[in-house]
Amino acid sequence: MITLKGESIYLRALEPEDLEFVYSMENDQSIWEVSNTNTPYSRYLIRQYLENARQDIYEARQLRLAICQDDDFPAIGLIDLFEFDPKNNRAGVGIVIEKKENRGQNIGSEALELLIKYSFHNLNLHQLYANISTNNEASIALFTKFGFEKIGIKKDWILLDNHYYDEAIYQLINKNI
Repeated sequence: MITLKGESIYLRALEPEDLEFVYSMENDQSIWEVSNTNTPYSRYLIRQYLENARQDIYEARQLRLAICQDDDFPAIGLIDLFEFDPKNNRAGVGIVIEKKENRGQNIGSEALELLIKYSFHNLNLHQLYANISTNNEASIALFTKFGFEKIGIKKDWILLDNHYYDEAIYQLINKNI
C-alpha cells in the first residue's frame, strides 16, 4: 500500500516470520516501561497473537505494524494504534525501534508521519494520542515535532526502579475533519 511507504522505510502488517522479532521486543525489559509490560510473553502467546493479527482494526481495536527499511523485509521496530475507538474516531499511538543504533536516524519520524497520514486519511480519525513518560525526552521531541500537544499530566504514574515518574498525555487533533 503506497500510503504506508516513505522515503527510507515502510510499514507492513505483521507476518508469521516476525515471531522471533516480536518475541524479542515483547521480552526486552529495557522497553517494558514504554509498553506498560511487566511480565514476559511466551512464543506460544506471540504465535497466537500473530495468527489473530489478520483481524482488521475494527475487530481487534488495535493495529500493529512492522517498521522496515526499503527493500529489507525484516522489521526494525513496531508502531501501534491501540484503544481504537471508531465511535469517537480516536486511537492511541505507540512506537519503538529495537536497536539503539537505529534510533535518532529519522526512522521513528518517518514511521510516525506515515501512521498519522494513514490514521487521518484512511481511517478518518479525528484524534490521536500518546502517553509519554515526562523523562522520555526523545519521544516527547518526536511527537511534538508532528504537532502533538501536551494536554495533561498523570502524577506519579509510572513506577520504575522504586521511583515514581509522571506521564504526560499528548494529543493531535485532525483539523481537516
